[in-house]
Amino acid sequence: MKEHIRVLKTEEEVDAKIQEIGDRISKEYAGKTVHLVCVLKGGSFFMCELAKRITVPVTLDFMSVSSYGGDTRSSGIVKIVKDLDEPLKDRDVLVVEDIVDSGRTLSYLMELLKNRGPASLKLCTLLDKPDRRVVDVKVDYTGFEIPDVFVVGYGLDYDQKYRNLPYIGAVEFED
Repeated sequence: MKEHIRVLKTEEEVDAKIQEIGDRISKEYAGKTVHLVCVLKGGSFFMCELAKRITVPVTLDFMSVSSYGGDTRSSGIVKIVKDLDEPLKDRDVLVVEDIVDSGRTLSYLMELLKNRGPASLKLCTLLDKPDRRVVDVKVDYTGFEIPDVFVVGYGLDYDQKYRNLPYIGAVEFED
């Protein structure tokens, strides 16, 4: 089967939305340092662009969790592939994710991080698919709500392809 990518959000729309989120975070974290925790691999593109638009001091760390494998649907099994390098105790932590889908992965991750004693813990996602939610997750900053389609680009992949697209696209399969 061959795949085709249909543009859902243009590069310009994504860029404007990230600026809007960065402005809001800068205002809400005024006088503080925000510790961004990137959920790899997909979140790296979004986090880098977001960090450039935040005007308060920023520190960064990375975590890798997996619940997909090579499929287009979440397996529901969360595996920590790479844990954080630094402690979260007493820090203002903002988890940066590419997409919130079923909520399973983020629910697990947010509970895990909450138990590490941050001063505050919030979640920021570029994309949200509320129609797919099976576990409730509080998202504090959302770029775009999107329909239940499989998306790629801007860090999101299909079997490790298409992460480098500068826009958000829907994968459509052709025979």
